Amino acid sequence: MVDQPSHKPVYALLLASAQQDLAACKLLTSNAGIGDAMVGFHAQQSIEKSLKAVLSAHSIEFRRTHDLIVLLDLLQDHKLSSPPQAAWLDELNPYAVEARYGTIDPAGLDRSRALQAAEQVLDWADQETRSLRSE
Repeated sequence: MVDQPSHKPVYALLLASAQQDLAACKLLTSNAGIGDAMVGFHAQQSIEKSLKAVLSAHSIEFRRTHDLIVLLDLLQDHKLSSPPQAAWLDELNPYAVEARYGTIDPAGLDRSRALQAAEQVLDWADQETRSLRSE
């Protein structure tokens, strides 16, 4: 059996995926047996997909990147609002690739702040795209 392709817009698919990463982040944050790399990865991924959802909803092209600063700059370049904690989000950039693959030591993640940032950015993205869902 083959799944039928989704007819949802890309921004909606990205938001759904961001919600899944946020759910994983929530579960992992309180588990001391799970390292910071996995918690940081899912927080970063939720934020990255949330930012990309807003960009996609506004038909702004972006290159394949995990760099949150590049995505934040695109929002600013197109005069869109910045998400909550925008100035702190670059702290999560190393968790996209380097920490996940063990090429850096990711110790010291503020798990509660990472989770809070992911929640707030997803809420922001949801608000930024809400008007498009009624069209």
